[in-house]
Amino acid sequence: MSVQGNLQELKQTLPNSVILVAISKTHPVDVVMEAYNAGQRVFGENKVQEMVSKHEVMPKDIHWHLVGHLQTNKVKYISSFVSLIHSVDSLKLLSMINKEAEKVGRVIDCLLQVYIATEETKFGLSAQEIDDILKLPEYQQMKYVRIVGLMGMASFSNDEEKVRSEFHYLSDLFKKLKNTYFKDEESFKNLSMGMSGDYQIAIEEGSTMVRIGSSIFGTRNYGNNIN
Repeated sequence: MSVQGNLQELKQTLPNSVILVAISKTHPVDVVMEAYNAGQRVFGENKVQEMVSKHEVMPKDIHWHLVGHLQTNKVKYISSFVSLIHSVDSLKLLSMINKEAEKVGRVIDCLLQVYIATEETKFGLSAQEIDDILKLPEYQQMKYVRIVGLMGMASFSNDEEKVRSEFHYLSDLFKKLKNTYFKDEESFKNLSMGMSGDYQIAIEEGSTMVRIGSSIFGTRNYGNNIN
């Protein structure tokens, strides 16, 4: 099936309340444009250089989401145009985003990445670390970042109950943080969890934003990846 066909089929499985982030990493511009021409406007990349190169040549009404691990020294390359950073996993990174956003005169929306999986390769904060950050005067004085929700990646596992329990934990944490720190903040409404293999479970557990690549674009060709 074509990219357009895949996209249309996928969207039929998503509630209207759930935002689809089309993960376009490693796919060339002409392939990504097929999704754009089919009406998709939110795209996710996990490497800064690849996102910058696509942003330069693709239409400017695209909302670019950075979903991969972000190094502090690369924030400056995306600060002028990124719509949402999903992967904030330290106070140091949040501080750098605030600093670079101030330089370009805009507020950058961010999600705090929570470590919910059992695999050591995944990044993320613990619930206690998030609590500590949100209480810090240093965070409270930041005027150019806005935390609008949480992101998490479940374990890569065929055990659906294990995956569900990890998503359930993240959903509960989202609700607790909302009630404790963001009760009056309408912008704190995004729970980014779920990918091609587990997005339906994630939606059942309260996801408002799913990150899907292979179900739209097919298998990735990592040989053409831009580092």
